[in-house]
Amino acid sequence: MAYTVLARRYRSQAFDEVVGQEPIARTLRAAIDTDRLAHAYLFCGTRGVGKTSMARIFAKAINGGTPEVDKAIMAGQDTDTIEIDAASNNSVENSRDLIANSIYRPMRGKKKIYLIDEVHMLTPNAFNALLKTMEEPPEHVMFILCTTDPQKVPATIQSRCQRFDFRNIPTSQIAAHLKAVVQTEKQKAEPELLHAIARLGNGSMRDALSLMDRVLATGEKKLTLALLEDLLGLPDRDLLSRLIDSLADGDAKAALESADALLSKGTSIDTVIETLLDRFRDLMVLCACGPDTALVDLSDVSREEETKRATRFDAAGLVHMIALAENVQRASKSSSTPRALLDALLVRLAMTEKLADITAFIAGAAGSAGGMLAAPGKRASSEPASKKR
Repeated sequence: MAYTVLARRYRSQAFDEVVGQEPIARTLRAAIDTDRLAHAYLFCGTRGVGKTSMARIFAKAINGGTPEVDKAIMAGQDTDTIEIDAASNNSVENSRDLIANSIYRPMRGKKKIYLIDEVHMLTPNAFNALLKTMEEPPEHVMFILCTTDPQKVPATIQSRCQRFDFRNIPTSQIAAHLKAVVQTEKQKAEPELLHAIARLGNGSMRDALSLMDRVLATGEKKLTLALLEDLLGLPDRDLLSRLIDSLADGDAKAALESADALLSKGTSIDTVIETLLDRFRDLMVLCACGPDTALVDLSDVSREEETKRATRFDAAGLVHMIALAENVQRASKSSSTPRALLDALLVRLAMTEKLADITAFIAGAAGSAGGMLAAPGKRASSEPASKKR
């Protein structure tokens, strides 16, 4: 029997199963219960957030009833719920065929539902042909339009639809769903791995499930974060933590050695800087908002570790470190010596506190003489580095 990928096998089948779009699910279900169905809906959102799944569930709630019909609707094969891929059926002739067929009543359902995916791919002439039918549709016809680029859908079409914007799914909800999937697959996975995959999904459940499929395909009995790092060429988290700790210690030598170890494992310079930026951002938010903030996507274990690490920095210093790293990231893309830029960045970051101490000393001396020099924000507390170490 052919293998079915996780994104299809664990696709939501009912309103209660939808992850991350509960307000929209409640509204659509209420519209059915109160018989307040519009003739056209526009579902907007990035890929993999549940637009097509929601459209099928909505259609099933309207036209379904028997297991056979329900299965056909969810598979996109029902005679009364017609799915059209606008990317490959975007001509005016396709729209005219749709309009010609819309006059016929549904064969077994309550409505003849046209589910048009990636509707923004229709040509201007195809939109114009569709517009008249959407203005005055037959009472048995309903349109559900899905798009990842609503700006390309003409305002004349949008004005005739009830629009629903699908948000990116929170990392915590994706991780919880991945945990349930792994348990159903009778596999064992580290919580850190599930959280990392959820975060890499960038709000897309489908992308996260596709990535989980790749990890499961390795055939390992225990799925670990290290396995994911090897599979995708991600920086070793422990090595990166050691590098950041070296920066907190002001130890340029240790920071350079940690960076060299990361590069020796095949991690690109751009990935190292990008990951550093993400980690600096989390530390900055923890410094500014406290350990319980919902503004960082971290597992319980990582949150505890990063909270302790954040006490070695302050928000102002991390803002400066982020700015330095971002400048080097842009410069390294066009440089013939990106390794030199990375090494210079790390040495500068490690020396930030020492430079701040010197500047503070000069500012203090100038202040006593009536000067107006201002010391820059320090990365840690105002105590000299020698007292803290």
